[in-house]
Amino acid sequence: MTQTMPLLIAPSLLSADFARLGEEVAAIEQAGADWLHLDVMDGHFVPNISFGPAVIAALRPHTKLPFDVHLMIEPVDPYLEAFAKAGADHITVHAEAGPHLHRSLQAIRALGVKAGVSLCPATPPEMLSQVLDMVDLILVMSVNPGFGGQKFLSSQTHKIRTLRQMINDSGYPIKLAVDGGIDAETAPQAVAAGADVLIAGSAVYGKTDRAAAIRALRTAGAAS
Repeated sequence: MTQTMPLLIAPSLLSADFARLGEEVAAIEQAGADWLHLDVMDGHFVPNISFGPAVIAALRPHTKLPFDVHLMIEPVDPYLEAFAKAGADHITVHAEAGPHLHRSLQAIRALGVKAGVSLCPATPPEMLSQVLDMVDLILVMSVNPGFGGQKFLSSQTHKIRTLRQMINDSGYPIKLAVDGGIDAETAPQAVAAGADVLIAGSAVYGKTDRAAAIRALRTAGAAS
């Protein structure tokens, strides 16, 4: 099942050189990225800590790329406004991070930001059946969230495929993203299953030639 939208590449800042973040952000735009993916981790919902809205606000002047902010935090609702004000274009929350997903998605949209929802590997796709009308982006975690550099869980291809069918059946223009272990070898699996956004950390930021790395992901996805 192929993707129905143009393939987008969203490098993850988590794999960048944190001593040179402004330069790293500008460089990835010049290299041809479509979005910049920003993983926000709290050491509570996931076992790692990254950065918060102040860093995102500081980076906003360095690029015109859409900021795709992935909140791996719990609770999430009290922080939505801060991330919207910091410059997020999309805010993705985890379905597992709170009891009222619909309310969280409403709050994101009320801030004028596109709303996303992410699923951890053990969470079934059917959990989203009642909120598709509130979602602009669905993010499938193809690793357990918290750390970069993990291997792609091929078990998640079935979930990607199921979600693509759910999106197609709904008629809503929802983008389907995959994050975790994405590289030129695994990109074809994700895209063949229905992904139209590939989030890649070390497969882009870990390469000397970032433009070539992004082209390689596009080529691999197109070959699926």
